[in-house]
Amino acid sequence: MKQAKNLPLGYILTICLILASSVAGYAQEIRVGAEQAQIYLPLLQGKKVGVVGNQTSILPNSKQQHLVDFLLENKIEVVKVFVPEHGFRGTADAGEKVNNSIDSKTGLPIVSLYGTNKKPSPEQLKDLDVLVLDLQDVGVRFFTYISTLHYVMEASAEEGKSLIVLDRPNPNGNYVDGPMLKKGFESFVGMHPIPIVHGLSIGELAQMINGEKWLKGGLKAKLTVVPVANWTHTTPYELPVKPSPNLPNPLSIRLYPSTCLFEGTVVSLGRGTYFPFQVYGYPAATFGDFTFTPVSIDGMSKTPPHQDKLCYGRDLRTESLAQPFTLSYLLEAYGRSGMKEKFFNSYFNTLVGTDELKKQILAGKTESEIRETWQQGLTDYAQLRKKYLLYP
Repeated sequence: MKQAKNLPLGYILTICLILASSVAGYAQEIRVGAEQAQIYLPLLQGKKVGVVGNQTSILPNSKQQHLVDFLLENKIEVVKVFVPEHGFRGTADAGEKVNNSIDSKTGLPIVSLYGTNKKPSPEQLKDLDVLVLDLQDVGVRFFTYISTLHYVMEASAEEGKSLIVLDRPNPNGNYVDGPMLKKGFESFVGMHPIPIVHGLSIGELAQMINGEKWLKGGLKAKLTVVPVANWTHTTPYELPVKPSPNLPNPLSIRLYPSTCLFEGTVVSLGRGTYFPFQVYGYPAATFGDFTFTPVSIDGMSKTPPHQDKLCYGRDLRTESLAQPFTLSYLLEAYGRSGMKEKFFNSYFNTLVGTDELKKQILAGKTESEIRETWQQGLTDYAQLRKKYLLYP
């Protein structure tokens, strides 16, 4: 009991909630944190609430009800909504400016956390008692919702506000892989010393950020994680809503860690098609027999790379949903290009979180040779990860 008294209250509460949700069961149906209303509604009653959410913040029931609407229906005083990249309804293109606005359905003010205002300001938090974050992550270091999580945790810690994270399954949560982020390469697409495929739910990662004191000045957020019921890291999970405009289906999400690396090259990964992250190509026949032409698609990709140009490459739409992270697509395209250094753009090192991978590719290293250099980092990370797992 003496040891328990020394544990943070939020940590103890999180463990109790996990046990409670496990006992409840619900016939082994996966129930995301947002569906555990009996846990978090009592924590919000009589409080002024800010919601950090977007189009993924739904209760996946027959009504597909948005969390904000559900809270208002249950007489919770929601004061404002904070939104990450892609906006509140998820229609903004990658990197597109997301403006502050008013939600037409509820009249609530919407505060963008993308662009110049990535972190809630003291002014934006002063009229709140508690923040509720509900975002669907895809388990990849450069997916920016986890950077938004970091800044929300930091701001809430600085201003003494409580933070409740409604957890969701990680569709790439059954493994870890890729190079570790190298010190000095931190950015909004990589804020933490974790591998490209980190193998954590967003709630587990929040606990890691707190536990490892990765917030500025070693601050710790007043964190409560409402866990997913009846999910394990090996349980398949198909997202009920697209997590972003260019991740339209399970295969795109599974291939995302591998094909997103093309963002740091001259190669198109299919933006401007209805199958992004599931093809790749370049306007040169040496890249492959499959062809596609990127075009402007409102709500997906307004100005895609190689717009209106015929691209040659590979169609990956027959790849397995079990496909883990691989360098094979990148290395094949690099070899076919003959471009050497010009194959890469200035974003590549930032995206992968290290300058080592580019050097290794230019030096002609094979995937197995490159992977060997990751092993110690992944082994150390696997041990760290065990400390924060909420699910088997």
